[in-house]
Amino acid sequence: MKAILCALALAAVSVSVFAAEEKPTYLTPAAGGADYASQGEYKNDWGGAQVIALGNDEFRMVTYPGGLPGAGWNQETRTQIPGKRVEKKVALTGDNGFKAELVDDKIVFTGENGYKAELAGGKITIHTATGGPYTMEKIERKSPTLGEKPPAGAVVLFDGSTADGWQGGHLDDRKLLAAGCKSKQAFGNFTAHFEFLLPFKPLGRGQDRGNSGVYLQDRYELQVLDSFGLKGENNECGGFYQQAAPKVNMCFPPLTWQTYDIDFTAATYDASGAKTKSARVTVKHNGVLIHENFEFKGCTAGNGRKEDATDGPFMLQGHGNPVFYQNIWVVAK
Repeated sequence: MKAILCALALAAVSVSVFAAEEKPTYLTPAAGGADYASQGEYKNDWGGAQVIALGNDEFRMVTYPGGLPGAGWNQETRTQIPGKRVEKKVALTGDNGFKAELVDDKIVFTGENGYKAELAGGKITIHTATGGPYTMEKIERKSPTLGEKPPAGAVVLFDGSTADGWQGGHLDDRKLLAAGCKSKQAFGNFTAHFEFLLPFKPLGRGQDRGNSGVYLQDRYELQVLDSFGLKGENNECGGFYQQAAPKVNMCFPPLTWQTYDIDFTAATYDASGAKTKSARVTVKHNGVLIHENFEFKGCTAGNGRKEDATDGPFMLQGHGNPVFYQNIWVVAK
């Protein structure tokens, strides 16, 4: 159980919120509070679980036999179980008018056929109709390509020092590149590395939960979105918008640095301007293959350039959410 001693005189808590809005948006784990601390990935010898904070003390747990997505899950069975934070409060009083509360809380998940799980202290304890208790411990995964240095000959588009390589480029006070800009340099065939950070927006749903996108040649959108714990559709993180869903949803929890490693081959055209080969792409998300030699069916929605024989820039879509990027480099082929 998690115990928190809260002096009533200190009831006003300072949080980092991106804007005064109906759906708070948190930019640091500390600002996300207890909900963010509970959210995340858990595992044991049976498999894995992802716990998603939905705001207002509501949660969803998704379980995966065999292991977590990209790390043992069979990519067939996933079970969703609703959860609710419950609290027990004990009033404390002292001398000179001191008052405080001891708050013990846990998150309770209740499923079918006698399934019940409780999350407290970084651990999930599970009981089923056939046995228990079984426990899952919290883990934090890290992309194997996070922080990967650009190879010799790479074009460094962003290294944290300046946004001069981007039209509309803007750095926040952490020297991160904010979404909503376009590279000044254009590319044809390339290998590229991007690192991105999604905000924690527990009350957001769907496309309102940390939305951005990496547009290749300003034509083809690789979706950037907080899709942690979702099925993995073509409009979710790792999808090519309305064209291809990722092979597996490798989205980590928000406020965790994530990576895209992209190998792109541009479309080709004959002398008359007719397309002879469509553009193709292979993508790894957090080190796991999610697209292999996918052939585009044309531009994705929201593109800034039509398909033709010219090179194109990268566009980091701004969609009203504070999404940030770091360590962006490209090797032209």
